[in-house]
Amino acid sequence: MTEQTQTPHASPAAEGSAPAGETLLEVTALVRHFPVTRGIVFRQKLGAVRAVDGIDLSVSKGQTLGLVGESGCGKTTTGRLLTRLDEPTSGRIVIDGHDVTHLRPGKMRPLRREIQMIFQDPYSSLNPRHTVGAIVGAPFRLQKLKPPGGIKRSVQELLELVGLNPEHYNRYPHEFSGGQRQRIGIARTLALRPKLIVADEPVSALDVSIQAQVVNLLEDLQDELGLTYVVIAHDLSVVRHISDQVAVMYLGKIVEVADRSSLYTRPRHPYTVALLSAVPVPEPVTSASGQRERRHRIRLEGDVPSPLLPPPACRFHTRCWKAQQICRTQEPPLAELAPGHRVACHFPENTGPPAESKTAT
Repeated sequence: MTEQTQTPHASPAAEGSAPAGETLLEVTALVRHFPVTRGIVFRQKLGAVRAVDGIDLSVSKGQTLGLVGESGCGKTTTGRLLTRLDEPTSGRIVIDGHDVTHLRPGKMRPLRREIQMIFQDPYSSLNPRHTVGAIVGAPFRLQKLKPPGGIKRSVQELLELVGLNPEHYNRYPHEFSGGQRQRIGIARTLALRPKLIVADEPVSALDVSIQAQVVNLLEDLQDELGLTYVVIAHDLSVVRHISDQVAVMYLGKIVEVADRSSLYTRPRHPYTVALLSAVPVPEPVTSASGQRERRHRIRLEGDVPSPLLPPPACRFHTRCWKAQQICRTQEPPLAELAPGHRVACHFPENTGPPAESKTAT
């Protein structure tokens, strides 16, 4: 079965900010620190890697939250915390009214039907020794569920739902392409009809020609099944296409949260401005002189600081071109500068009227 190049189509929800609905996911002051120790018999704690250091998030039912940031900023750790594949150090995670922050595995098992995860690498997330039928049908067996018509029929329906041939039930993962393997992973995720899906870089390991197909599939499934997504990605173009709300993460902290339209047209945090300045322009505007206008690229100096010893106060001040003394001594709160637009910065960008604003684009 071959896969063809396809251009992403915009869903109705992606045309602008979606109306706020009932909250499905609520995260408050979430923290995950990994201790650093020395010694074998007598372990001595030297410090802690602050992978996630106090973040607040909320996602409404049927909406998509995009979580973006550089590698190592804590995005994947956040996703693993939301699905309870990792234990939070502190904070609170509430999913559909259930506090799952520190539930034991036995009590968490029934709630795993409500939240599932799509993993980044479709090559390593599927067991090469199992058939597609065994992989997609595993959630039914683990939850001891007997769907109407039997597991085989349900698996074949799931394969057809994600665009695969139901006759491939007895095939192995190595017989499929990368895009098809990711579809198998998505079918496994949908087996228990979850309410919330955390997608960790769902298309980053795929060819560019296949990415649009998978993104469109996720949007179609959301419209058909009423799913809620948390999409973790570093590709800002994909996030802009699929998300209703976007949260920008830097070194374990959320620095900006806004609806898709507001964040991409008027980014407020300098880090967000720098990220958007690196996005290629597909159709540059041609000026009257016949020359194409180029986007002003903002190059951040230095590397991302270590999460073992993050900078004090504002963690971005070591690379920020607007940093002043207050940025080094006082941490900026995540304050709402516009309706639905929260920014953690003492000197935000684009604070004037829209006609006078200077964006990085």
